Amino acid sequence: MWLDRLSQSTQSGTPPPLSNRSYSPAPRRQTSLGPTAGQNAQRPFNLRSSSLLSVASNDSSTSLLASSKKTNGSGLKQSATSPDAPNPLEVLEKVIGLESKGLYKASKSKANGIQDVIEESDFGLDFEGLGLQELVLSETPVEVSVHRTQTVADYDREKEKFEDLHRSIRACDDVLNSVEINLTSFQNDLALVSAEIETLQARSTALNVRLENRKMVENGLGPIVEEISIAPAVVRKIVEGVIDEAWVKALAEVEKRSKAIDAKSNELRNIKGFKDLKPLLENLINKALERIRDFLVAQIKALRSPNINAQIIQQQHFIRYKDLYAFLHRHHTKLAEEIGQAYINTMRWYFLNQFTRYQKALEKVKLHVIDRHDVLGNDDGTRRNNILTSSKPTGPPHDAFNLGRRIDLLKTSSQTALSSFLAEEDKSTHYLEFPFRNFNLALVDNASAEYSFLTSFFSPALSYATISRHFNYIFEPTFTLGQTLTKSLINETVDGLGLLLCVRITQHFAFELQRRKIPAVDGYINGTSMLLWPRFQAIMDLHCESIRLAASSLSTRKPSAAESAKQSAAPHFLTQRFGQFISGILALSTEAGDDEPVGSSLGRLRNEMEAFLMKMGKGIGDARKRERFLYNNYSLILTIVGDVEGKLAGEQREHFEGLKKVFGE
Repeated sequence: MWLDRLSQSTQSGTPPPLSNRSYSPAPRRQTSLGPTAGQNAQRPFNLRSSSLLSVASNDSSTSLLASSKKTNGSGLKQSATSPDAPNPLEVLEKVIGLESKGLYKASKSKANGIQDVIEESDFGLDFEGLGLQELVLSETPVEVSVHRTQTVADYDREKEKFEDLHRSIRACDDVLNSVEINLTSFQNDLALVSAEIETLQARSTALNVRLENRKMVENGLGPIVEEISIAPAVVRKIVEGVIDEAWVKALAEVEKRSKAIDAKSNELRNIKGFKDLKPLLENLINKALERIRDFLVAQIKALRSPNINAQIIQQQHFIRYKDLYAFLHRHHTKLAEEIGQAYINTMRWYFLNQFTRYQKALEKVKLHVIDRHDVLGNDDGTRRNNILTSSKPTGPPHDAFNLGRRIDLLKTSSQTALSSFLAEEDKSTHYLEFPFRNFNLALVDNASAEYSFLTSFFSPALSYATISRHFNYIFEPTFTLGQTLTKSLINETVDGLGLLLCVRITQHFAFELQRRKIPAVDGYINGTSMLLWPRFQAIMDLHCESIRLAASSLSTRKPSAAESAKQSAAPHFLTQRFGQFISGILALSTEAGDDEPVGSSLGRLRNEMEAFLMKMGKGIGDARKRERFLYNNYSLILTIVGDVEGKLAGEQREHFEGLKKVFGE
């Protein structure tokens, strides 16, 4: 076998690598190659490699020394590839018998600092300096280790050790048995846990499938259920809660769900949930309607309480919860109409009662009496005689033809009517426009507030035409009361300035109502104007008639020389009165339109006054004094109306300036 391996090595030309060598019968031992970088590292190699190295070193040490000079790798690999390696056959011959030497002992290499030492004791073999052939032929006996039988004494000496060993073994057996039991139990538990894990995995998979299915169902049914379901808190609030903002919100939630159910039902979906929920929802709506009815009826009853302010109840209870009536009208129209009619009847009574009391309070206010004796054509003597013989109280003295500060009533910034209490306690004397303004101001303010309330509370349940009819029904007796008061103030008076002041006040109310967008009061305003304008024209006609009578009473005979000498060219007292009167009318007509009857009435009055002055001038014998008389009268009129502004005042000034120039030349 050795020869075969060597022949194969020879034929190949290169020795096989050390890692591919066959197994040697000698035991493997550790040997050391020379130290590298100052360390003695042990590297294993087999006996066969050592033998080959030893044989090769006996033949030639040159190749070994050359291989030991290599810095990288072991000496064996370098010697195997060295071109100076000896022939393996020669080496084998030397080993077998030609040379009998001991084992190879490697020397230390100075070039790379590696020392290989192979000794016989390292392999456990002792050839005693003989070669292999010599060792075979030698008769020297080889020491063989022989087993010797132990005696009883040896057993006794070793008994305690064996007993200790036995006890240790038994203890180990017990421990191992316990470990085995624990391991077996752990294995069983692990099997149970594994089974439970498998069960949990199966359940988890099933739960995941169910979860996905529920999510799919929830995505489909969730919006529908959310759209029709009503929370228990909402139901409890509707049935038992106090009516406040939260109750209104809960009612809106019920309304929303009701519309959703009706919409779904109209889609012809035969869904059992709708059929089950609809009766319950109807019961809840009926309960809400019942509570709304009781709430509104209680508020209407409160309006009939004495000394109650209706606007406070309207703002705090009706307007604040106006959605209640809209809900009631949608779900029970007849009941809503009955409650609306109850409110209308209550407010009709309320306003009539309140304004009747206010009218009685205003009737206690003292007024200046300006009757048919206070016309332009009457002189002061006649008026004094009539006052003394009259049975009616005339009040303090006044000037019926001078506007004075009466115009301040139009310019005042106060928009508050006089209260009933203050009217009853007022001891001063006023003109007719004072009670007229206060009553109508209170009426316009209350009518505006009521109309705004009706449109806010009843719409959009009711149309604006229906609301206007309800408003007219509420204020019909109150408007009639207002027109009755106006008639009582203007029927017997000849206060033309007071009438025109009432006209301007009424126009101001009309503009204010337009600004507030309250068209329902236009009928009352127009009716009041229809009462004032004809009476104003009648008063102007009375003044014209009085001047005409004064002119007709003048003497038409020619005065004597003595009488002519006594005649004066000073303006007549009627001219002063006429100038003040038309000045007041012009001051109240600065913004008057062309369609008003003021201009025509002034024209008639002016013509009568000119005719009076011309007739009176004819009674003056001296022509120059006559012209001077007319000039002075027209100059006085121009002086009085000279500061008045307005289109109509400008026309009157222009006319009297023309007359003045005619008689001034």
